[in-house]
Amino acid sequence: MQREEGRRKKNNSTFLSYQSQCPMPHAPIPMPHALRGPMPNYRLPITNYQLSMTIEIQPSINVKTAIESRRAARSFKPDPIPPAILAEILRLGVRSPSGYNLQPWRFIVLQDPASKQKLKACAFDQRQVVEAPVVLICCGDRRAASPENTEAVIELGKATGAMNDNLAGYMRQAIPQLFENRPCFDSLEAWTNRHTMLAVAHLMIAAKSFGVDSCPMEGFVSAKVKEAFQIPEEVDVCCLLPLGYAAEPFKQYGGRFDVTQVYYSESYGQALSVEI
Repeated sequence: MQREEGRRKKNNSTFLSYQSQCPMPHAPIPMPHALRGPMPNYRLPITNYQLSMTIEIQPSINVKTAIESRRAARSFKPDPIPPAILAEILRLGVRSPSGYNLQPWRFIVLQDPASKQKLKACAFDQRQVVEAPVVLICCGDRRAASPENTEAVIELGKATGAMNDNLAGYMRQAIPQLFENRPCFDSLEAWTNRHTMLAVAHLMIAAKSFGVDSCPMEGFVSAKVKEAFQIPEEVDVCCLLPLGYAAEPFKQYGGRFDVTQVYYSESYGQALSVEI
């Protein structure tokens, strides 16, 4: 049992421990609100009528449904996001792709009402910023291109067993060349924004899979946000992301262009024939 528990923690699974005193060993166990629904895997040791349950947090919505049902919430309920669910959303968000694993994304997590009021003043007084229980200031750090960050990534790879000397040598040579020549981006800001928004997309889908709504926002004054939250000069604010539970019905879905209008075959503008 102890070895199994250690292995689960090593795999970065998120757990919620729930204990209840019961007069009888078979008394019903009240479930936390966030865990109602399909029962996840659990272990239930019983000792002297002390019930201790360790429950692995599992999403309640599958990926396809989460993608299709995700909408931008314009107003939020004051209901808090359970800490275990928030932690899992944040963990899954940074599992997004990253070139050379440089991970330039950085997030400021706002939960204090005073902090959210300060952000509202930088975001044209939009109500989502103060209504949502959690707001992320999503940033891209241009210093991810530095040799120091490259070495940190190499050390991370060694710790996980994914890095060897040959790969480390290649990264030390290739990464400076990438940022010197910039063959696929015009500026470091464009590169960090690209990666950060991949993480933002992961965050929104991960959140929706747990029934948590979001609202990606680009309506803010970047310079004001940076000043208000002591964001370094080398760090760019990519977007704001309120998270919580929608207080109002979503507006009618505006639709998306047909896949034949946005996907091309073999070269730009060539019609794609596909059945979906």
